[in-house]
Amino acid sequence: MQDFSDFQSVVRFHGHTCPGLIIGYRMAKRAMEELGVKRSGDEELVAIVMNDTCAVDAVQQVTGCTFGKGNLIFKDYGKHTFIFMNRKTGEAVRISESPSFEARKVDPAFYDLRGKVLFGEPTPEDVAELQRRAPLVYDAMLRLPDEEIMIVRKARCELPHKARLFKSLVCESCGEKMAEPRARVADGKIVCMECFEEKYGGA
Repeated sequence: MQDFSDFQSVVRFHGHTCPGLIIGYRMAKRAMEELGVKRSGDEELVAIVMNDTCAVDAVQQVTGCTFGKGNLIFKDYGKHTFIFMNRKTGEAVRISESPSFEARKVDPAFYDLRGKVLFGEPTPEDVAELQRRAPLVYDAMLRLPDEEIMIVRKARCELPHKARLFKSLVCESCGEKMAEPRARVADGKIVCMECFEEKYGGA
């Protein structure tokens, strides 16, 4: 039987429960199982995420991969796909949402109501019914077989370099600090990328 006891910590981190959060949670849990790892305290585990949805918050909370540690890598591909790598063993797993999976199939009426409450003009009765249905839908999504939700494949990936510390420079335009590799030169001055883009329209 699967253990979902840590799901509430994911909800607290994200701020609310939603379908995307659950999908990210399920994928991250499966990845940890596949790689035989525990939550990353440093950079033992690496996650490459290909979207910036609610699911990524679940990935961060479950795996311990974060931007701050340098082991969460964002690739803006708009795909519901994640790659997880174990630095110690070199193993990697690629997990994507199954093309046949549709969250609304769990309870079509719930998804119609959710759309109305989020983007339409709901009545108090609509809101109450959504709140009544939500826990049932979310519980059902937590308990769906992995095979219905995701496709899991072993992957071969080159491990990214560990996070590096860079010298800080001060932008001669705005006066703010920046990492040296992100510095640009504009009119003979050392400037940050933001100021460079404001002046030239791109980095």
